[in-house]
Amino acid sequence: MQLPYSEELEIQYLSRLFDNTSECYKFFWFQAIVTKILEGKTEIAYGELLNEMIADAWYMVTEYHLNLGPKDNLEALVNYIRQISGMKPSEKKSVILDYLNGCKDREVMHLKRVLIRQVPYRLQAPFIQSMKGREWNVPDIKKIEKINQEKHLLYYFAAYDGLQTAIIIQPEWQQYILKNQEIIKGWLQYNIILYLQKRNPSVPGIADKLCPPYERKLDKVKKYWKLILTLHPVHEIYNDIELDGKDLSIDHFVPWSYVAHDEFWNLHPTTRRINSRKSNNLPDWNTYFPRFCKQEFFSYEMMWQYDSVYAEFEKCAKEHLNNEDVRRRVYRKGLTFQEFSSSLEEVIQPIYQSAKNCGFKNWIYREDAGESDNILL
Repeated sequence: MQLPYSEELEIQYLSRLFDNTSECYKFFWFQAIVTKILEGKTEIAYGELLNEMIADAWYMVTEYHLNLGPKDNLEALVNYIRQISGMKPSEKKSVILDYLNGCKDREVMHLKRVLIRQVPYRLQAPFIQSMKGREWNVPDIKKIEKINQEKHLLYYFAAYDGLQTAIIIQPEWQQYILKNQEIIKGWLQYNIILYLQKRNPSVPGIADKLCPPYERKLDKVKKYWKLILTLHPVHEIYNDIELDGKDLSIDHFVPWSYVAHDEFWNLHPTTRRINSRKSNNLPDWNTYFPRFCKQEFFSYEMMWQYDSVYAEFEKCAKEHLNNEDVRRRVYRKGLTFQEFSSSLEEVIQPIYQSAKNCGFKNWIYREDAGESDNILL
């Protein structure tokens, strides 16, 4: 992916910002810089950029359980802040930034200082021809003195002052980024996706996991189950209560935050309250998959028994059943319960196990538990 040409700027060096990237820091540091430039800022403190980095990485780490790199300090920092703050994985970015702006926790401050040891300086390494090898390992003050002597950089440094040290964006680069912001953001996201795919080879939908989770549109699936409820009682699988059309919620058995899709075979009805409790955890396989199979097979039988249910299934299939092989294996007419459940298990079990390997927690519903106290194993 090519960046727009400029006669005044060294675009060939900008295009090499992410060469030899073994950790994620450069991506998030540059992304934070772009965000602040688009907000109209040209002098930005390390601390402000770090807070932006943490907020941008928040959803990838807490909601989607992506691996940012071996022993990655940004990932460790996000996890630690989640632990001490109690903020939700799906928390709004503005809330995360407000918390970070007021957080003076010692460990947070220590991990922030670790993050700024190299990335503010190393990001511009393609522009800097005069520093080699061990010259990068001198104290920050000396690095700043050396780098500030270079020409044509994206940014320079104000006097060193720990986390309050500021970078100063050069006007010509500010204008370039403002003018070409959509292309630059696309180029940045493309490079982040390539990096994350390498670090998370078994995780689907990486491109959908760079941003906060969005509201899924499951109206057709909800309408399908509401029709079935008018024909026969249905009990949800976690608490065995009879469902009604007023409090119906559609749950992803393997969480959306792992699968990043709304495929029909992974969706089932529950209540809003139970769905909220389950959040993005994995329902205990031995406890709930047999119940899930029975519920899905009941839906399958209703589909082939009632023309009206089949018609609603076809509407769902156009949007939520995108693999013809899965449709043939799981939803073709005439399957026994054993055939149906075996086919469904073949589709879901590998995905479930992969999500478990990525750190999604095992969950069991408990009626007397509080909203955050259901059993995680």
